[in-house]
Order: sequence, then C-alpha cells, then structure tokens
Amino acid sequence: MGILTISCSDDALVLKPLGEYSETDVWKDPALSELFINGIYDAMDIPYAKYMQMCFVDEGHRRDNSDVMNFNNCVLNPDNIPGWTKGEGHPRMIWDQLYAIVRKCNISLTGIDKLPDDNTLIDGKTKKERLKGEAYFLRAWTYLYLTNLYGGVPIVDKVYQLGDDYNIARSSYEDCIKFISEDCDKAAELLPLTHSGSNNGRATKGAALALKSRILLYAASDLHNSFNFENYEKPEYLKYTTGSQNSRWKAAKDAAKAVIDMHLYDLFKANPSPTDSIAQNITDLFLAPKATEEDIFIRYFTSRLVPYNNNILNNNTPNGYHGGGNNCPIGEIVDEYEMRSGIPFSWDNPEHAKTPYKDRDPRFYASILYEGAKWRTRTADVISIEPNGIISIGNKEIWNTEKNEMQLWYGPDGRNSTVSAFEGGYTGYYLRKFLDPSMDGQYQDIAQDTPWRHIRYAEILLNYAEACIELGEYDEAKIYLNKIRKRAGMPDITATGVELRECCRHERRVELAFEDHRMWDVRRWAIGPQAYKPVHGVTIIYKMDQETHVTDEIPTITPYEFEKRAWLDKAYFFPIPRTEMNRNSLLIQNPGYE
Repeated sequence: MGILTISCSDDALVLKPLGEYSETDVWKDPALSELFINGIYDAMDIPYAKYMQMCFVDEGHRRDNSDVMNFNNCVLNPDNIPGWTKGEGHPRMIWDQLYAIVRKCNISLTGIDKLPDDNTLIDGKTKKERLKGEAYFLRAWTYLYLTNLYGGVPIVDKVYQLGDDYNIARSSYEDCIKFISEDCDKAAELLPLTHSGSNNGRATKGAALALKSRILLYAASDLHNSFNFENYEKPEYLKYTTGSQNSRWKAAKDAAKAVIDMHLYDLFKANPSPTDSIAQNITDLFLAPKATEEDIFIRYFTSRLVPYNNNILNNNTPNGYHGGGNNCPIGEIVDEYEMRSGIPFSWDNPEHAKTPYKDRDPRFYASILYEGAKWRTRTADVISIEPNGIISIGNKEIWNTEKNEMQLWYGPDGRNSTVSAFEGGYTGYYLRKFLDPSMDGQYQDIAQDTPWRHIRYAEILLNYAEACIELGEYDEAKIYLNKIRKRAGMPDITATGVELRECCRHERRVELAFEDHRMWDVRRWAIGPQAYKPVHGVTIIYKMDQETHVTDEIPTITPYEFEKRAWLDKAYFFPIPRTEMNRNSLLIQNPGYE
C-alpha cells in the first residue's frame, strides 16, 4: 500500500494551476486563442490617456505640465522621455512595451497554425484565417509606432526562448517598412471585408490596407528621404539611402487608392443639405456609438468595465463643470481654422479680432469650447453663477455699488474661478471634440463609451491628395481635398504647386485635429522648428465703461504668449532607452543622444 501511494503521488503532483491555461491549451482551443488576440488589442496605446498626444505638439497644453513642457523643449534623454512615459502619459508607446506586443503577435502567428481545422465561414473567413490576419495587422500596427519613434529597429519575427542570443542589430528603415508593408498585405488577404455581431471593432481588410497607406505615406515623407543628420554613422537607420523619393510617393498614392477603390467607405454626411448644421454633423460623427460609413478601424469601450480607458470626459470637461480641464487647445491650432469664406483668420484683421469666434470653419465649433460657446446645463452648485450653460472663461469688470468701486467677476471656467480654480486651463480654450455633452463628466466613475476612431476615410483621402501633390498631380489632389471641404461646408481649394501643398497640410491639421496625427506629421515633414516655438492663449475681459459703469456684452479678447517651447533636431526620433542599450551590445543609439 505504501509503494502504491508513493507511485500514485508522482502523477498527482503534476497539476495545472487552476487559474491559468498552458500555452498548449490556448492553441488547441479557438476560444482561448481569440482571448489571447483580444489581449493584444487591449495592449494598444490608450488614446484617452490623461496626457493626450495633442499636448506633445502644437495642438494642446497640459494644465499640470512640467514634464510635458520639458518634452516640448526637447529635454529628452535615454533615461527619460518626460511626460510620455508616466502612468498617465503614453507608457505603452515605448520600446519595451511595444516589443512585448510584438512578442505576443509572434506567439500568435506560431500558435494559430496549431488550431484544429474548421472550415466554418464567419463573414467570409474561417476563424483561423481571421485570427492570423489580426495577428499580422497588430504586428504591423506596433512596428509602425516603433519606426515612428526610433527609425529602423530590430525586426523580430520569431519567439525568443530562454537561452537564445538576444543581441540583434537594428534593421534599416527601408527593410522595416518593407516588413510592415508585407504584414499588411498578409493581413489583408486573411481578414474579412466587414465584421458582424461581436466581431465588430476587429481589424478588417480595409483596416490593413489603410494602415499600409499610412505607413507608405510616412515613408515617402522628407524626414526619411531628404533630411540629414550630419556625421551620423548609420543614416540607413533613419532614412532611405537608395531609390527615389518619387517612387515612394507613387507607392503611397497607390496604397491610398486601393482603399478608395474598395468602395466600402465614404465621408459621414458627405453632402450636407442647406438646412444642416454642419458643426452638428461633425459632432455626430465623433459621438456615434457604432461605426459609420467613414470608420475603417475603431476601438470600442465598455465604460462601466474600463472607465480609465475612456476617461476623456472627466479629463477634459471644463473646471466650471467639475471636470479636469486638461489637454486644452492652444491658440496655434485655434487660429488655424479659417473664416467660413475660406480666407485665413488673422488677429491683425480688426474685424476678426473684434469677434474672433464668429463665422469660422464649422469644424471649429465641433472641436473647440471657447468663450460664449453653448455647452450644457451647469450642476446645481454652479448654476446660480452661470445659469445659461455657456462657456465662461473670461473676467468681467463690474461696478460694486456698495463699495462704490470696480471689481472683477471671474468666469466659472477660468483660472480664478470659485469652482475648482486649480483645474482651470491656461489657454482660454477647452476641448470640444469627442466630448458627449449629454453626460456629466464631474465624477471619476462616469465615462462615456464613445468609440475611438483610429482610422477613418477622411485620412485616406488626405493621404491620397498629399501623394498626388508631391507627384505634381494637382488637379487630382484637389478633387479629393474638396470632398472633405464640401463635407465641412467650406469653399473649394483652387491653389496649385507649393501653395496647394500648404493647403493640404492645413486641411490635414484641421480635419484630423486632436486625433493623434499632428505629432507624426510634424516629424515626417521635418518642420519641428515651425511647430515647437512659443505658444499662445487668449486673455478675455469684459470691460466696464468708467463713466456709465456699464459692462460690455462683447469681451475684448487678446492673444498672449504663455509658454516657451523650443526645438532640437534630435527630437525627430526618440532615444533608445539606456536599459535596452545595456542589454543589447549591437544597438547603435539615435543621433543627438549620449
């Protein structure tokens, strides 16, 4: 009996942890395999991070921003990317976290082949095909950010094991782009055109082709073709050193046209009627609870389950509504919105300066909360201060009859407010885009479940137009730029040549404002000095007539410089973290970093 007991106990001790699945189990079970892929989606960077990407470029300002201010003065080094790597910044968009996602993708690509065959089609593809396509897509997505941040990086297409040699050199930028493009092509072959039911929100063929369009557009741009870092020993890590930029613009054009020619997508409310509120049309796009005809790749949220992932409402609602007042638009992006007539806005124009928020591009009203903008009903404790649901940032000079003197009344949304003054923004503006005014943003546990639109059709049209312009195909470019202008209720662009290029860049900046494009556009166009310079907000004062003691109903609004920013060319690329340099002796650091 004793011998039997000992013999049996050997097998009895070989037990699976009750709360875990082995790798073997995962790749035997399609449901577990799908959960593994779901985890890769979840590991993608949180677009609603407290420090939105808009604050790391000339779109926004972070209220409590000492770290972000350092970033915007290019105080970057291999030990610290200030603001970016904090828990409330973009900690997932950094070397080690991105390579952790690459590893998961590689595990998936190895494991999915082990799944049992099942020829059942869902949306035209087997589950095995679809999961493999998603893994290729997610790996391409991750490598896009690695190359955006660092240039050429090590291409890892296998699963490393303990005991393997982890020293691997950086691949050239050209080889990385080829690798990413091929992953997009593989994904496009395996993914369905559309998803249904609970699969909505997953990558599709259109998403894979749209991602390829973005990648090839970036690759064709000046940073990776004509910009030079003097004396850098490995220029091939940062740019193409063979071939022609013109051929790369042709590839970018063809990639965007491939998405257009699918005829699956269109601009949301592309042809507004004369009675439409165009600003409301655009607002409706970004608050739509499900994918619209414009959406190519979106991320859904369930706010009750993951409120942190979607706390854009609490973070950015003005302080006068008990919100965080973070990520405020700066004057540079606000002033970029043209007049409704199509002429540029200018503070030097007396009529513009007198009423700066009148008759602007409708996208302005869908994107910016400004002094006098209608927002939402105030909470009970603030409604007596401001009863009309109007954004009130400025100060009013009013006459105190009891003291027989002038005093200032402070708007509830300003820095001197009696309502959470420390959460008031510094710029004179708040974010409007993405925020649902039907929801109360004052409580941390309330979060809207609006999807984040990672790729939409407007971007593809802009990609196509930009490539056409660089190829000298100006008339073709204007057709597609003016589709976007028509939806926005703006007059057609008629420019050509260099002027048309600037119009295209303007259109991209306004149409895609705050959607995590501008930081990459500034870098790929190599326009850092133009973007990282002192930035502006506005002072807002309702003046009182000293004789009649009557306060003006129209405020005097004056731009002012409130923060210094500066550029160093090293910031076109991030430094490879020192910890990674120490681990891998074959890595060579990016220029400008010790």
